[in-house]
Amino acid sequence: MGLNWDRLQELTRKITPGRTLRTELTQHLKDLHLPTIRECYTEQADKARTEELAHERYLLELTRRESEVRRANRIARLLRESRLPLEKNLATFDRKRLPARVNQQVEILLEGSFLDRHENVLAFGNPGSGKTHLVCAIGQELIVRHGRRVHCTPCNLLVQELLIAKRDLKLARVLKRMAGHDAIIIDDIGYVQQNREEMEVLFALLADRYERGSVLLTSNLPFSKWEAIFKDPMTTAAAIDRLIHHSVILELNLASYRLEASKKAKE
Repeated sequence: MGLNWDRLQELTRKITPGRTLRTELTQHLKDLHLPTIRECYTEQADKARTEELAHERYLLELTRRESEVRRANRIARLLRESRLPLEKNLATFDRKRLPARVNQQVEILLEGSFLDRHENVLAFGNPGSGKTHLVCAIGQELIVRHGRRVHCTPCNLLVQELLIAKRDLKLARVLKRMAGHDAIIIDDIGYVQQNREEMEVLFALLADRYERGSVLLTSNLPFSKWEAIFKDPMTTAAAIDRLIHHSVILELNLASYRLEASKKAKE
């Protein structure tokens, strides 16, 4: 013969004599991994009694706090794991320097929907034009506003990581891990000249992410000079084709902001 719910509760109370309601509730919240509710439910309960709030309103306030803290913790973790230079954010970027068309493109990119379409963002411009700062700032906003997974790396370090993985017969594993990111930021492609083997692993990454994940990259070199990066016309054409098929191109033909800052300092 089965036990009914009231009988089961009665037996449970007999098994745990002396436990107060607050002690038992705290333990349940601990078991359920609800630390924020565990910390604030007594305070909120007093407030609910004072303001005569409905049970649902009390529960809503507790779950809202738990959700907010969890989201904040997740954003902090994503920012930490992204390896983004956090000082390069929108607040420290002078968008007044950007052409109107680029400003419009940035506004659309900040909405984050391009990640769902696996589109790429290609930022070109002279040294010091703010390419890295702008792309990193967009990456931060994708995390903070939309909770997306972003990984940022200089091109030369990325290539070395891929080479080591290839040497250790773990390239497929590394590419699979990188596929878990909504966006990969590759900074300064072409800035340091690499050999053919190094460019082959970079091409492998670009090919792996084609129509499966977004790439945001910066470069001082226009496409017409990319043969110096990928070493032969066929590989160069294939790489460019995969990047621009679904892409947004940001042209930052601006004077060096570092040079401008230096001139202002001298004045």
